[in-house]
Amino acid sequence: MGSMNPDWLAQLAPNHAPAPPGWWPLAPGWWGLALLTLLLMAGLGYWQTRRPVRLRRVALKELAQLEKTPLPDAQWAAALEHLVRRYALARYGREAVAGLSGQRWINFVAAHGGVDWQGEAGAALLQAAYGGPVQPKRAHWVAGARAFFKSKA
Repeated sequence: MGSMNPDWLAQLAPNHAPAPPGWWPLAPGWWGLALLTLLLMAGLGYWQTRRPVRLRRVALKELAQLEKTPLPDAQWAAALEHLVRRYALARYGREAVAGLSGQRWINFVAAHGGVDWQGEAGAALLQAAYGGPVQPKRAHWVAGARAFFKSKA
């Protein structure tokens, strides 16, 4: 027992702590979070790009219904103008559409694809929609509305 060194702690091997964990490779939880974030961003992008397509499909369906509806010309023109205005508000926003009336409204529709509304046909539509006597031009009105709905501008 006399051979024991009183400084026995000094005889121990030096401390070796494990290396600190690196940031790469990521733990499985981080991979899952990254994948979930990417899927969420892709879904949001898809939803944003599909919104105009859904609006267009609904508007074209309502236009087809309106074509089959037997209404007097004034009521029919008012219903068509209301449908086109609702679509324009949903598609282009209140700031761009709400203040438009008369020839400025017709020019807006024509500039966004509804070229059949230019000139006499558009003026006749507005006149008929607001109760004025006019020679109905339903074929031009429907063609202009359909082209406006299908336009990607």
